[in-house]
Amino acid sequence: MIPLGLKIIYTLFVCALTPIYWRQYGPANFLWFSDIALLALVPALWLENALLVSIMAVSVVFFEALWNIDFFFRVSTGKSLIGLSAYMFDPKIPLFIRGLSCFHIVLPLLLLWTLHRLGYDQRAFVWQTVVALVVLPLSYLLGNPHENVNWVYGFGQNPQRILPAPLFVILLMVLFPLVVYLPTHLLFARIFRAAVP
Repeated sequence: MIPLGLKIIYTLFVCALTPIYWRQYGPANFLWFSDIALLALVPALWLENALLVSIMAVSVVFFEALWNIDFFFRVSTGKSLIGLSAYMFDPKIPLFIRGLSCFHIVLPLLLLWTLHRLGYDQRAFVWQTVVALVVLPLSYLLGNPHENVNWVYGFGQNPQRILPAPLFVILLMVLFPLVVYLPTHLLFARIFRAAVP
């Protein structure tokens, strides 16, 4: 179902990116849902595991779409739309590192193509909700406001000050499943054939 060449090329890319990102950003960076999806897609492709692909797609396709809109708006106009891809234009980050981050362009397309090939496993919504309930508190406990992994300190670059920080994380643990994962799940269940368990 998944071409061998794609599996090899994708795996080599992830193997090359991982130590570079680790050195540049540190281990907490791998708690970003997009980085989790990037890594998890390696075994998902090799095993042709529809459930794992579906979980990652529910997790990041919406956010990756926002990232791409923000990035290409900045490229075409020179102005920031929502700031999600602002680091791609930060001259303090080496160009090579920023170039590696272009995986955000390919990742959602690859996830959608793989769903087309393998089908969508409807258990993904529940599993991704469980993942988020673990990853969001870890992002808060192991990260810091400067990194703001998965926006656990607030949307944007400045920490939010409306709610106590732990309460904001709990709010995200409710909002992500209800506002992002559930609509994505319902859309995928409608447009992709059901995966064979």
